[in-house]
Amino acid sequence: MPEADRPVNAAHATICRVITRLNIGGPSIQAARLTTAMAARGFDTRLIHGRLGNGEGDMSYLVAPNADTRYLPALCRELSPFDDVRALISLYREYRRARPSIVHTHMAKAGLLGRVAAAAYNLTRGAAPRARVVHTYHGHVLDGYFGPRLTAFFIALERILARITDTIIAISPEIRTELFEHYRIGKSRQYCVVALGFDLDGFAGIDDGARARARHELGVPDGSLVITTVGRITAIKQHQVFLDAFKLVTERHGDAIALIVGDGELRSQIEAHAAAIGVASQVRFLGWRRDLATIYGATDVFLLTSRNEGTPVALIEAMASGVVGVSTDVGGVKDVIDSPAVGVRVPLGDTAALAAGVESLLADPARRRQMGELARARVLARYGFDRLVNEIAAVYGEMLEER
Repeated sequence: MPEADRPVNAAHATICRVITRLNIGGPSIQAARLTTAMAARGFDTRLIHGRLGNGEGDMSYLVAPNADTRYLPALCRELSPFDDVRALISLYREYRRARPSIVHTHMAKAGLLGRVAAAAYNLTRGAAPRARVVHTYHGHVLDGYFGPRLTAFFIALERILARITDTIIAISPEIRTELFEHYRIGKSRQYCVVALGFDLDGFAGIDDGARARARHELGVPDGSLVITTVGRITAIKQHQVFLDAFKLVTERHGDAIALIVGDGELRSQIEAHAAAIGVASQVRFLGWRRDLATIYGATDVFLLTSRNEGTPVALIEAMASGVVGVSTDVGGVKDVIDSPAVGVRVPLGDTAALAAGVESLLADPARRRQMGELARARVLARYGFDRLVNEIAAVYGEMLEER
């Protein structure tokens, strides 16, 4: 990883930052915040993004009003040959206009189309210097998203894309290991690890008074125990597993309440499952919320049941709020819950163990509080936004020197 204080020569450097869409999640937060933050380091950034999918929350409000942005409606998450070709052509035209020093792509679809368009631009740029290409893997779609044949196709495609990429950023050591050692994508020299960074101040200030106000605002009865999850209601997040684990918890804690924050294509199915297992009256579906400090403030235990994760943003936010987390041990979770002192990791597929982890914390408030404070200190030190800006600026500076 480049040194954070490495001198950066960013004079006249234009960055084209491409992200599939600005839906709720870590990639959107990083892309939006970096677009304006990098200006102070001498980089002019153009943020290029596509359209949201049905039921996805919108984070475009994070983009500063004076930011240089381009909206490409053809750029979308879904596989659509017609739209994908239109998006590819639009990206190429954007590069021709901007003449970027660096093209930086985020998320799978933008990583595909953005890098192919950059290769086309570099072949036709004339006398302009070649644009360096960097892609950030905020996770990957190579496990749990598609069937075996389609997954094999995407693995092969990512290997090809690595050949037209100068730098590959993994957001955790675990993601780097999976990509390079397991899936054999790219070369070792292409990789660097840059953890995500967030403005966590709003969560770090949550104290006992804020917790009492949050529970009152959400109408949580006195003495009730609250288990929360935050994220898209989609297959990879396994909300059905969340409900099954919650059902087991209620057998010992009959007054427990579950908060499900988020929305998505499977919401009606998950609501039906809550009714089918008899917990609908104790589960609140809150949709997308911007007042996450209130949500975490009212929470006793955060439960993450994903099948695959890059860096779990909601888990980091919960821990920054002093809330201890229980999670499936997948992807980059072990880089966040890196010790039993700050949280509980459970093998994928073990619903009973998830419930047992939650119950053990609910049963011991003193232990829960101590772990929550340790968790807060750990993530505030590791996932600060200034650290992210320093490291990304150093990556860009290194690429410009090589160019």
